[in-house]
Amino acid sequence: MSTKASAPDFGKALRAVRLERDLSQEDFYEVSGRTYVSRLENNGADPSLSKIVQLAQLMGTHPLTLLTLAFCNKGSPAEVERLIASVKDEIASFKDLSLGRRDRRRPAR
Repeated sequence: MSTKASAPDFGKALRAVRLERDLSQEDFYEVSGRTYVSRLENNGADPSLSKIVQLAQLMGTHPLTLLTLAFCNKGSPAEVERLIASVKDEIASFKDLSLGRRDRRRPAR
């Protein structure tokens, strides 16, 4: 499995989903100003994770949809499937992953 990821293009993904949902930049007034949305779409700003969640909710989509599309070139079903399969394989390869654990156990010295 490759750990190489293409540079994400969040702006392209945001714009594509926004247009697919037939929304204008002004429709985002509840979570962001039109200027900020424009900056995001033109890669002039990097959104926080909480902002991605807000934007996705407003568009009625899952935040991972936006993030997945940000790492795609065209967003074709086959491309998305390959990316998701790669992420699934990577997560499955973790040996001691526990999201609830605060500290990693350190080997005894």
